[in-house]
Amino acid sequence: MKRRATMLFAMGMIGLTMMAPGLAEKQVRPNAGPPGSWRLIGQVQASHSSDHDTIVVKGPYDNFRKIKFKVSDAPLNISALLVTYDNGAPDRIDVRDQIPQGGESRAIDLRGVGKRSLRKVEFWYDTKGWGKGKADVTLFGMK
Repeated sequence: MKRRATMLFAMGMIGLTMMAPGLAEKQVRPNAGPPGSWRLIGQVQASHSSDHDTIVVKGPYDNFRKIKFKVSDAPLNISALLVTYDNGAPDRIDVRDQIPQGGESRAIDLRGVGKRSLRKVEFWYDTKGWGKGKADVTLFGMK
């Protein structure tokens, strides 16, 4: 009986572990807009209890050549990005950008020429200013 309970507990923990990355994902649909303007892609809240989040980008307006992040409510240190394109190709980008509360990252050029249709943007971070709350992170893209 004890062995069965232990096995059920272990299976439950494995299931929770597999679901945990999905909890940090947010699906978004970018807005249309003219080329050369920054457009809102999506927003997440950077938690003190995790170290990365994912914004899943759904079409039809998902072609960008640059991205940037704006941070509000608390400072944030973004260390790296993993941009995945619709064709499945991943693009790891070292950012190492300390973004102050109310600040934004540099414009980050995306790899490739022509259509760069985004599937998802994962970013790794650590939160700064524990006493200031959670950082709201907004992702923008430029066509």
